[in-house]
Amino acid sequence: NTVSLFPSGYGSIGSVALLAIPMFVMSGGLMESGGIGDRLVKWVSVFVGHIRGSIWLIAVWGCALFGSVCGSSAATLTCIGGIVGPRLAHHKYPKEWTAALMCCAAPLGALIPPSTLMIIYAWSAGVSVLGCFLSTVVPGICLAILLSINAYIVARRHPEIQSTRTEWIGVSGFMREFGRNTYHAIPALLMPILVLGGIYGGVMTATESAAVSVCYAAAVSVFVMKTIRFRDLGGAFLKTGCTTGAIMGMTFFMVMLSNMLIKEGLPQLLLNAMLKISDEPLVIMLIINIFLIFIGMIMDNTCGMMLVTPLLTPLVLELGYSPYTFAALLCVNLGMGSITPPAAPFLYMTSKMFDVPTAKILKPACILMLTCYLPVLILV
Repeated sequence: NTVSLFPSGYGSIGSVALLAIPMFVMSGGLMESGGIGDRLVKWVSVFVGHIRGSIWLIAVWGCALFGSVCGSSAATLTCIGGIVGPRLAHHKYPKEWTAALMCCAAPLGALIPPSTLMIIYAWSAGVSVLGCFLSTVVPGICLAILLSINAYIVARRHPEIQSTRTEWIGVSGFMREFGRNTYHAIPALLMPILVLGGIYGGVMTATESAAVSVCYAAAVSVFVMKTIRFRDLGGAFLKTGCTTGAIMGMTFFMVMLSNMLIKEGLPQLLLNAMLKISDEPLVIMLIINIFLIFIGMIMDNTCGMMLVTPLLTPLVLELGYSPYTFAALLCVNLGMGSITPPAAPFLYMTSKMFDVPTAKILKPACILMLTCYLPVLILV
């Protein structure tokens, strides 16, 4: 049995579906360094620039838009955080709330499709990638709306915060600014239409659309926007290789661990243990949610997804739930886990990025989790 674990781990990383991950990582890196994220942020600012706390709103919806083209929460955080960070300091936004909001908005990169986490889930559970992508759209939009409402309320309580624009510029002024920024943002706005439209229209698979996204991002960055030179592409490939190597290494060992636990009958043991507590499917699902939050607290999203999916998916199907409902639950839970100590990679990333002690970020982050993530979890 032990010998058979190695071929199973090795065979798993040769899956065609997993080829989408390095390609989405590559396209995300090209867009981050190619200035595409900056154009998306400027386009969003047209709609909310006159509102108090507008930069916070721009940050939230910038994360949602950038997530729709890169599929990575970490890339979303580094790109959008790097763009809005200097502006937030200039307009006197409180650092601890800024860091907490960016920390909580980063998982939108995984919730808004395409998502590398959902590719891993679809591959592990043996279900449609398209169905998994669609399952997280509504939770992602709801989370963005709740974060925006919280940002607006907090901004109203801080009179020292300055808006990027002092007043409404009128319909004609809005149309001029909208037209100018849309023209500059067309290459960025076409990206999600090309990638997601190809998948949802049945023209391309997720792997094929990921390959198209790399070609498109490279062509736009090098030839259209001219923000990347040919010699800079080597660095982007190297970074992609390092990230992919880490993901594939984790996949190899997590598949072996999952197979070992499945052979030992752990899913059935878990189901029997939960049925002793209650035979009500909703109660068992609540217990699973608590378990998922705990998993998210102690390991990163990728490891958590690869470990939990093969163990809990049979249990969820046994209870009569859809695997796509479980996909949404997993993604929201692990997103919240990534900002919950002790692991909390996004919490520490934003602490470093905005130069704020982690202890000061915890209180506003907990408020956002209770008022944004918890309602979305209940909704799902």
